[in-house]
Amino acid sequence: MTGQGATPSPDSHGDPVGSSFAQRGFDTGVAHSARVYDYLLGGKDNFAADRVAAEQVIEVYPDVLLGVRANRAFLHRAVEYLAREVGIRQFLDVGTGLPTTQNTHEVAQAIAPECRVVYVDNDPIVLAHAQALLASTPEGATSYIEADAQDTATILARAAETLDLSRPVAVMALMILQYIPDSDAPHEIIARLMEAMPSGSYLTVSDLTRDIDGTRLSPTISQLNTHMGPTSVTLRTHEDIAGFLGGLELVPPGVVPLPEWRGTEEFPPGAIMPAYAGMGRKP
Repeated sequence: MTGQGATPSPDSHGDPVGSSFAQRGFDTGVAHSARVYDYLLGGKDNFAADRVAAEQVIEVYPDVLLGVRANRAFLHRAVEYLAREVGIRQFLDVGTGLPTTQNTHEVAQAIAPECRVVYVDNDPIVLAHAQALLASTPEGATSYIEADAQDTATILARAAETLDLSRPVAVMALMILQYIPDSDAPHEIIARLMEAMPSGSYLTVSDLTRDIDGTRLSPTISQLNTHMGPTSVTLRTHEDIAGFLGGLELVPPGVVPLPEWRGTEEFPPGAIMPAYAGMGRKP
């Protein structure tokens, strides 16, 4: 990453890592959301297509670098609230992305070592690094499911191997629902997941929005989507994002611009975070 000191992964042209994924039918020449996000965070587990896509976004929308870090900070605050203040001990993290610092299980188990965490992602590179996500405390447990976020049947069946779905679960869907197009009914996908959860469970969401700085963000995302293939971004409104929490009891302060959800971080003057975040409890 420009100015970030990230060390890129080898490209798929002639190197054994890229070639091994290519042999599995995985196209490293198409940018993937998890690896673009990894690059924006300063990670090294990405390919040339991911770096090209990310750098084009950085060039026209430099606040994206603050945004991805703000989302990681939101994850920390949300998990800390759920584990410390609410007493949740089970987490289902959908669209987890590549391991970085302060992953869900690290935050939760630092508060309550007995926490059990299940991660879900469909990128085989995330699977290749899954051992970093499985380093649980002895008292707790972590597991990883390779599945698309839309495959709720597989997610629920596999999650039940680690989680007790008769007890409250915190479902985390951070910066992932924007990759599910309206034609695939993302609100119904979330409804199916939450329907399987008992009373006292929680849903936490964050996503980009066209409501905040949309004039500048929308063409930037359109440019990004030319690199993303089937994982392109759909920018939604506050009403759309709040709709994912429909039927749930909103946790104050509700669905708000991401840094404002119980946030204390200070950002440079004029920095714009075009994203909403929120959390709700199932009655």
